[in-house]
Amino acid sequence: MTKNHEISSYTGFMSRIPKNEATEFGKRLSAMRKAAGLSQEEVAKALGIPQRRFSYYEREARFLPSNLVQPLARILGVPITEFLGEEGAHEVRRGPKTKLERLIEKAQQLPRAKQELITKILGEIIGSQA
Repeated sequence: MTKNHEISSYTGFMSRIPKNEATEFGKRLSAMRKAAGLSQEEVAKALGIPQRRFSYYEREARFLPSNLVQPLARILGVPITEFLGEEGAHEVRRGPKTKLERLIEKAQQLPRAKQELITKILGEIIGSQA
């Protein structure tokens, strides 16, 4: 096999150089945008930046400029802490659910008429205490 044939075989095998995978931040940002049902163009327009810049944030950036965090959180309908990721977000852990929380969850599964009766009773009890 000639050297030229080896090179052409190799270049034919590698028809396209793979692009780098998005950063972890970029993946989270992309998932948040898609969950909000928005395109890159829509988000970029709402932020007042070019679409290419927003695309950069989803592909290569490790963080957002501080001036974009609050507006972007509002646009995507997420808390600001979502941009911090798992390492940065300090999730508040709580104990088991209270008895009242468990009863309310069960009440939500009841037929509508029974839910209204419970609501009326709770309203009368709480209203008289307020």
